[in-house]
Amino acid sequence: MPRGVVDHEALASDEAEAVRAKAPDGPLPFDIRKIGHVVLFVTDFDRSIDFYTKILGFRVSDYYPDTMMDGRMVFMRCNADHHGVALVGAGNAPASRSGIHHMAFEVDSIDEVLAARDHLEAHDVPIDFLGRRRAGAQVAVEFRDPDGHCLEIYWGLDQVDGDGKVRSPDEWREVFSLEEAVDNPPPGQDTTLADPSLRRD
Repeated sequence: MPRGVVDHEALASDEAEAVRAKAPDGPLPFDIRKIGHVVLFVTDFDRSIDFYTKILGFRVSDYYPDTMMDGRMVFMRCNADHHGVALVGAGNAPASRSGIHHMAFEVDSIDEVLAARDHLEAHDVPIDFLGRRRAGAQVAVEFRDPDGHCLEIYWGLDQVDGDGKVRSPDEWREVFSLEEAVDNPPPGQDTTLADPSLRRD
C-alpha cells in the first residue's frame, strides 16, 4: 500500500485487536524500565565514530582495541549513562557485517537480573552470558529472542558525571556468573541483594 493510507477496516479487525491484546500471562519477576543501549556492527569503524560524535553529538566513554574485541569497540553516551550506543567494527569478519550486535533493557535492581535469569531459563530461552562485562560495569543476563537477536537485561550501568570522567580499567570486574558479580563488585557498586534466596551456590 502507498504511504499515507489509513486502513480503518484492517485496524478494527479481529486480528488487529488480538495483536493489541497481547500481554504477559501474569506478573513477571522483573520490570523493564527502558531500552538502555543498542550495540551495532559497523562496516567502517572510524567513519561511524565520526558520524555519531560529530553529526549526532555523542561523547566517547570507553574504547576497546583489537586485542580486546575483534574489530575494535567504542562506547558512546548522550546522557549520564556510560553508553547508549556502542559500535563494533568488522574486524576479521566479512566486510559487509553490519546491523545489530545487541539491544539491552534496564531494570531497577540486581535482584531483578537474577530473577530474569530464572524466568528465562524456566521458558527455555537460550542464555549466552551471565555476569558483569568490563566497561560500563553492568550486571547482566544476555540471551536470544526467537530470531536469534541478542538481547540483554541489566542493572548497575556506570553513570558519567559532568566532568566526563569514567571508571578506570583498573576497576573493571568482569565475571562470568551472577553470583560472582554479587560477590566481586567494582568500587562504588552496591550489589547487596534484597532477596538473598535468588543466589545459587
